[in-house]
Amino acid sequence: MRAATGRTGQSAKGQGHWAIDLVGKGDHVRTVTMPIWVKSTVDRWMAAAAVTEGRVFRAVSRHGTSWGRGTSGNDIWYVVRSCAQRIELDHLAPQDLRRTCAKLCRVAGSELEQIQFLLGHASVLTTERYFGCMQNLEEPVNDRFGSLLAP
Repeated sequence: MRAATGRTGQSAKGQGHWAIDLVGKGDHVRTVTMPIWVKSTVDRWMAAAAVTEGRVFRAVSRHGTSWGRGTSGNDIWYVVRSCAQRIELDHLAPQDLRRTCAKLCRVAGSELEQIQFLLGHASVLTTERYFGCMQNLEEPVNDRFGSLLAP
């Protein structure tokens, strides 16, 4: 899973948001926007690790210095599994985090196509499978009609 550990292009501020290019499977480049607090954190990491090119995330020695050329999908898997064990979640994988991100974006009102871009799916049908089909009985969509028809 190189997307999560991908090389970066230049971070660029476009349309009022910072974005980073991630290189994923098949060298597919995906541009991902990030909140300013994430950019600040990544900038601090890059400065502390003296990263000026190549992969952003690298191994850190017990002495606090970065080494190596980057992390692998297996490294990400290990970090996710270790964190999950600390909070007593037995079966958590990086893919679960992608699905959770997609669902949180959808609940927050994001358009399906924008979530598709974020996840790097070639087809919106792949993105739709992340959500399944569940009727929301607490807040049915037809309840919104009243506000459209009100004078």
